[in-house]
Amino acid sequence: MQKTPNQELLVAAIKDGTVIDHIPSSRIFDVVNLLGLQGLASAVVVGCNLESGQMGKKSIIKVADKFFTPDEVDRLSVVAPGATLSIIRNYDVVEKHQVRLPETLRGIIRCDNPVCISNNEPMPTRFHVKDNATVRCHYCEHEQRLEKVEIV
Repeated sequence: MQKTPNQELLVAAIKDGTVIDHIPSSRIFDVVNLLGLQGLASAVVVGCNLESGQMGKKSIIKVADKFFTPDEVDRLSVVAPGATLSIIRNYDVVEKHQVRLPETLRGIIRCDNPVCISNNEPMPTRFHVKDNATVRCHYCEHEQRLEKVEIV
């Protein structure tokens, strides 16, 4: 799809920071809350329901002067697996990769089994990713669908 002169960037460029692209529009505010972006002092630009040849509609977040840790990327993977993370330095993309679920999620989601030890003792949760849609609790082996998990 070629852009016409009237199709300018809807979201301004950033000099240094991170761009999270290809976020499902229905999950954009989950991503903002999950990463605590509303509490940052630097500029955060959120674009929602933007046209996408790949997804139909997508959302994008640009965060100035912020580079996410591996733990933050793991948290992001729960609500937006498949999103694209681009590292920007001096207005250039210097690194780009797709967000993927890790093999193990630690302290990110809650087990929905009420008798699981992780719900009754002060300990971090741990889940093994079974596939891109299902996780299994390390302690009680209860399986949950990722789309229904509760973030800790």
